[in-house]
Amino acid sequence: MLLHLPDILTPDEVREAQALLATAPWGDGRVGAGELARQVKNNEQLDHDCDAARAIRTLVLRGLDRNTTFFSAALPKKVFPPRLNRYGGDSNYYGNHIDGAVRYTPGTTTSIAERVRTDVSCTVFLSNPEDYDGGELCIADTFGEQAIKLPAGHMVLYPGTSLHQVKPVTRGHRLACFFWIESMVRSDEQRRLLYELDMNLLGLRQQHGDSDETVGLTGVYHNLLRMWADT
Repeated sequence: MLLHLPDILTPDEVREAQALLATAPWGDGRVGAGELARQVKNNEQLDHDCDAARAIRTLVLRGLDRNTTFFSAALPKKVFPPRLNRYGGDSNYYGNHIDGAVRYTPGTTTSIAERVRTDVSCTVFLSNPEDYDGGELCIADTFGEQAIKLPAGHMVLYPGTSLHQVKPVTRGHRLACFFWIESMVRSDEQRRLLYELDMNLLGLRQQHGDSDETVGLTGVYHNLLRMWADT
């Protein structure tokens, strides 16, 4: 499931994030990347523990907490701490790749590290589309390749199993926050069915209020979640 979630960040939060990133200490995004990733990755990233990264991470996690659609779509069990990247100038693309299946939480040793299975990939755009050329996030979806370039503060959510790339940025800079979700429901197909059922139930309630049928369907939703969820 590929889903566009608008307004994860408010306009004020976007401006705060952009101000922090304007003076942030960017470094080579290939540092710490695996051998295959280094062959196609050419961008910049912030150190996980720098002040700007910490502040923006807090903004993004707060935005996720207040977004009920995000919870319905991702059914999060664990959230990998959000990271920040930048594309532009000589560091302006990330070729086709699939994200590693398991990520280790920064700041922990491998023997005690918390592991996060990357069921769902997320990107929150922090640059306005008119501020840069190129830089589309291209995702190989069930119905072909989708080119994503969203307003600042908006997020795209898609399966971690997807082949994807960031096209070269030919003008300006593309700023974004990226992270992964380990879902309570590992299967993308099952998550999609639960999300569609939840959204249709919400629509029925908004139009007609509660009824015996919506109560019954709500029970079906929770029984499916109980069957499929790993908490």
